[in-house]
Amino acid sequence: MRTTVGIVGAGPAGLLLARLLHRAGVETAVLESRDRRHVERRQRAGILEQGTVDVLRAAGAGERMDREGLRHDGIELRYAGTRHRVDFPALTGGRSVMAYAQTEVCKDLIALRLADGGPLLFEAEALAVDGADTDRPRVRFRHRGVEDVLECDYVVGCDGSWGVTRRAVPAALSRVFEQTYPFGWLGVLADAPPSHDELVYARHDRGFALLSLRSPSVSRLYLQVPAGTDADSWDDGAIWDELERRVEAAGAPPLTRGPISQKSVTPMRSSVHEPMRYGRLYLAGDAAHIVPPTGAKGLNLAVGDVVTFARALVHRRETGSDALLDGYSATCLRRVWQAQRFSADLTALLHRAPDAPPFEDRLQHARLERLTSCRAAATDLAEGYTGLPF
Repeated sequence: MRTTVGIVGAGPAGLLLARLLHRAGVETAVLESRDRRHVERRQRAGILEQGTVDVLRAAGAGERMDREGLRHDGIELRYAGTRHRVDFPALTGGRSVMAYAQTEVCKDLIALRLADGGPLLFEAEALAVDGADTDRPRVRFRHRGVEDVLECDYVVGCDGSWGVTRRAVPAALSRVFEQTYPFGWLGVLADAPPSHDELVYARHDRGFALLSLRSPSVSRLYLQVPAGTDADSWDDGAIWDELERRVEAAGAPPLTRGPISQKSVTPMRSSVHEPMRYGRLYLAGDAAHIVPPTGAKGLNLAVGDVVTFARALVHRRETGSDALLDGYSATCLRRVWQAQRFSADLTALLHRAPDAPPFEDRLQHARLERLTSCRAAATDLAEGYTGLPF
């Protein structure tokens, strides 16, 4: 096979990049190790920043999102039995976020890719990237038991933190910055209408809780739990009881309970791989960085990466200059580290570490009081949450 840009991974980053480049007249081929059903069912992020919403619309991928997604103009913070709303549009000049699950984004982009007619191979396992430092990189892959080679001008790795593309960057040139948290999130999908029309972030002495949603009839809910917790060790009743304890606040509506259809535990960690480019290999999304889910940044950072690459490639075609492609890593990393800062700050603000001394508890309350009483502090939160411009 031969193409201009070989894309490894058909998550939202790889699929969106294929769409952006198709509309720019650039040939691509997408390789995905899992089957289509898996890609369209795996539960991941659900909050889209304003910039991500705008990009999907501009790419012709926003019709169903605008029809079925749920716009959020703020979040509610709860602590010490009190409720405080952060009004995004009032603090950011009109920006908001959209609740629309990653699974739905992938379904929309897959449908567009198939309609566009470009190669999209499911169950195509990338085995290695060869010649990344040459002008003819190659992706060796196995599709339906047969090994083949995809020859490209460029390779973009959207295959996650354990994929093969990151391993193509020589270890001597790589630096990985990591932080692991001593807790995780027990996440559940419940067939129950959301108890609040916006996301609720709750800081409690027993641990963090989050009330989110996937649709008007499906709630997405999270509890802070110790690292290594087995999701099956929590029965449904215990989950609902603990959620009620942690989100309780004066005047808050009661939780709407319902059957829990899925539950899992998400580890909490941060990771950044530098550089994000080696020769003609470009890393995007989880292949280059992981953020804790507190700030809802993972998918949105991936969108920022592929928008940056697509712009750089189009710039080269129009001007002959490699300047933007050469600057890809530095450009993306500036945004990545700001998202890491935001996510780490929000995680530290709302989660109680297992060995936290009383002094730290008091500091958390002082920070929350500052945030909910100072417009400048609330504006910083709102700008970070709705996202920096691409």
